Amino acid sequence: MSSTISVLEKKDFLKWFLNNYQLKRRECAWLLNYLMSDDHLMEKVHFVENAEYCPKSLIISANDVDCIPFSFHKRQHVTMDAEKSFHDIRLNKEEEIYIQLNFKNAKTNPQYVSVLEDNPFTPIDKETEKIFSLFADLIIDQAKYQFEKTRLLQLIDEALDTGDKESFLKYSAMLANIKALKE
Repeated sequence: MSSTISVLEKKDFLKWFLNNYQLKRRECAWLLNYLMSDDHLMEKVHFVENAEYCPKSLIISANDVDCIPFSFHKRQHVTMDAEKSFHDIRLNKEEEIYIQLNFKNAKTNPQYVSVLEDNPFTPIDKETEKIFSLFADLIIDQAKYQFEKTRLLQLIDEALDTGDKESFLKYSAMLANIKALKE
């Protein structure tokens, strides 16, 4: 996943964040500083909401919010141990890292919003999923109709070419039937 947010913008934001917010766990500050020290790692960093759905994520909270201080999610595993997350990040530098920062008014903070990216792993809500399913069904039905109509027209042409009146009437009736069902 390539980011439209530059490494410099991410670093500037993290410097600003660390200067303006006190984190609930000091290990989180050194973890963020470690990320900033490596441009290659910063290319892999994405700031998102709902990071718990991402394959590999850090959720870090400032003192001014009522959230868990820190969690590291990797696939189905979750740990509150910042040292384990540090070692995982250090040993797997090619993996994307999704970070959710919890602090007061984060969603309206212009600095945070400027580096925030859409989370590609956030599940689709049930309503949207239902709509997508209906559209998929409509597309499949239309494809089936077109396929059957084309098949019957070919069979009608063959019956005309061979002078097979019985087949012509049979396939014409079938074609009329599917057209009537379509309307």
